[in-house]
Amino acid sequence: MKHRIVVLGAGYTGAIAAGRLARRLRREDVAITLVNAEPDFVERVRMHQVATGQDLKPRPFREMFAGTGVELRLAQVTAVDVDRRTVTLTDAPGTDTGLNAPGSGAEELPYDTLVYALGSRWNAQGVPGSAEHAYEIAGRPGALRLRERLARLDAGQSVVVVGGGLTGVEAATEIAETRPDLDVALAARGALGDWLSPKGREHLRKVFGKLGITAYEHAAVTGVEADRVTTADGTAIPAAVTVWTAGFAVHPVAKATALEVTGDGQIVVDGTMRSVSHPDVYAIGDAAMVMGPGDKPLRMSCASGIPTAWQAADAIAARLTGAKLPKVSIRYFNQCISLGRKEGLIQYVTADDRAVQAVLTGRLAAVYKELICKNAAWSVANPTLGLPVRRRRVTWERAAAGSAVEASA
Repeated sequence: MKHRIVVLGAGYTGAIAAGRLARRLRREDVAITLVNAEPDFVERVRMHQVATGQDLKPRPFREMFAGTGVELRLAQVTAVDVDRRTVTLTDAPGTDTGLNAPGSGAEELPYDTLVYALGSRWNAQGVPGSAEHAYEIAGRPGALRLRERLARLDAGQSVVVVGGGLTGVEAATEIAETRPDLDVALAARGALGDWLSPKGREHLRKVFGKLGITAYEHAAVTGVEADRVTTADGTAIPAAVTVWTAGFAVHPVAKATALEVTGDGQIVVDGTMRSVSHPDVYAIGDAAMVMGPGDKPLRMSCASGIPTAWQAADAIAARLTGAKLPKVSIRYFNQCISLGRKEGLIQYVTADDRAVQAVLTGRLAAVYKELICKNAAWSVANPTLGLPVRRRRVTWERAAAGSAVEASA
């Protein structure tokens, strides 16, 4: 009987974790199932490009994982029972997977080890009118919806991006570069680029000026209407289109389980990404509350998520095979920001993500950011390439005990 490993979600973290597990464990010993609602990989860090009409290279999961031993299940995750060790699945919209027999409703998928990587989605934080009128780019459906709307805008119409973080800055600059005929603005709760170094802020303002983007600073948006957004001080900013990038929320499934989670629904994990309440569950990426350097939670990002996928996969493999547990500190090195296709900003940071003076700007920074994005996508598209294959035999006593016995340090 094989040890059943189920990975929920095939974004950057889930897909990488599944591929890494396939590299670390013998196919004769484990059955790895990757569950995802969409049939191909979504480069989430490029959704602002999709929204402006750019097409990305298709990356079907069935091609990517062919011959790896990873089984793909196209389905939506509707529930997880951590006491019975089962996941409830239903057919993904628009797919004919044959997952459910007529009248069966849903299927339960059992697991021995679960990797929870369902990520996050957009969150308007209850701002009136946002759900009805705002567009989002947290996923492909939202980006495609915005793409269609932007294509219908006439010259001179206004677009307001709400949120002054990385996603908001990238969206505003991409839209302004692609559609210089539009009146693009960004509304930030604080100062523009207030997390950057002085050099980084100066460059960001320079690019905003060059692209004609209006920055509304210290402007907390409290309402969204069809043709405007309203700030806390009563200012009305014209907006034929409002793009919301001011907040993200984790997938709600975990919060409905017996797992220990934060108030926001992130699963609390130890240094190996293992749930502190249920040792047969691992959480990675945005779904996990991971403490980094300086005892600070890692921010929701691809830069944080991919190292957590490596850590979880290596820890699972070590516990199942009796190998030494990985002890790798997850830290930051830089923040990579695209400012359209021709400009970029690389802000170098401390291990705990605080900006230092050093920055890289201009065309070279844009190329650097593009290489980072391409490398991340390549890692997902080639799940069993890149590192030496070190498949180990599962120690069945450990697997049967649910990996309760720790590997010797």
